[in-house]
Amino acid sequence: MSEAWMNFVRACWGPSSAQYIHSGSDAVGRQDGLLWYKDSGQHTTGEFSMAVVQANNLLEDQSQIESGPLSSLESGPYGTFVGIYDGHGGPETSRYINDHLFHHVKRFASEQQSMSAEVLRKAFQATEEGFFSLVTKQWLMKPQIAAVGSCCLVGVICGGTLYVANVGDSRVVLGRLVKATGEVLAMQLSMEHNVGIESVRQELYSLHPDDSQIVVLKHNVWRVKGLIQVSRSIGDIYLKKPEYNREPLYVKFRLREPFKRPILSSEPSILVQPLQLQDQFLIFASDGLWEHISNQEAVDIVQNHPRSGSARRLVKAALQEAAKKREMRYSDLKKIDRGVRRHFHDDITVVVVYLDSNLVSRATSNKGPTLSVRGGGITLPANSLAPCMTPTELSNS
Repeated sequence: MSEAWMNFVRACWGPSSAQYIHSGSDAVGRQDGLLWYKDSGQHTTGEFSMAVVQANNLLEDQSQIESGPLSSLESGPYGTFVGIYDGHGGPETSRYINDHLFHHVKRFASEQQSMSAEVLRKAFQATEEGFFSLVTKQWLMKPQIAAVGSCCLVGVICGGTLYVANVGDSRVVLGRLVKATGEVLAMQLSMEHNVGIESVRQELYSLHPDDSQIVVLKHNVWRVKGLIQVSRSIGDIYLKKPEYNREPLYVKFRLREPFKRPILSSEPSILVQPLQLQDQFLIFASDGLWEHISNQEAVDIVQNHPRSGSARRLVKAALQEAAKKREMRYSDLKKIDRGVRRHFHDDITVVVVYLDSNLVSRATSNKGPTLSVRGGGITLPANSLAPCMTPTELSNS
């Protein structure tokens, strides 16, 4: 690790998060510095584990697990809902999704009296429209809200079937047992919408044949219009409605040429598949995890250790890898406070959901335990960070 970086890190350690260590009860999760975790809980089809580590000054990742009724009807359906919402540009969109998406799912499931891909599609659309309404109300007072958005990954286990809906680049991976060998193999279930993937770039080129600059390679990273890495999201209204891509929005978000059709989409990719007896567990996580750990590495960590604390174990493995990449000790990385920590890794959210085949097979008649848990973060006073220089300022000083 370079001396400049070490000086930068030392300057920014400032007040430690140690004063926030080990607070909270296990029912609502525990806080250990910038790490929030709930090591174990029970959902309709087995156990679950959940963990969040904060890197941004304001936590942009939001998450939830809901178990029990998936509608307002006594007749059901019943099941488990998991949501991972990885915000960008600020926390407003991911917080909005956390407050509204599941309610929309329940409303449309009540109307259809069942769970379906259409229920999830309508819930995503209603959430997008609701956030757009919020942007229109706040636009004049808070124009930058038009440039805030979020990835949105949802998984629903209901009636022995798994439903996955996704916009953005969060990911869900299934651990499936191979009976012949006893191995548990990783199967990625979600389709990602990141323009670093060739097929995603081709999709944008085909949707915008008259715009040769729809995707730009900038600082060795592919970005839509040179601005954003994901092609689908909730929010990011400045790239969906041209009337919000103008003053008083910051110049860096404004395009030179007005656009005629939405550049980004909120249409989710949806997968529906029956769960099999060999399906052991699901790992839902924001891209902060997958930047450092492969699908199979994550599955191996979950499979080869006790169920309790599996999500926290995955977060720790990612942080250890992030520290290794910067040639620093994991113990030193943990001392770096929020905001500055974002130079080393992103916010990371992980939910591990175990699949008990006996409970999965009971379909929608299994009401299971009713619970609602949201992934946490720490809320610190605005002046709790030590003033420190940016890496650019350091190199110039």
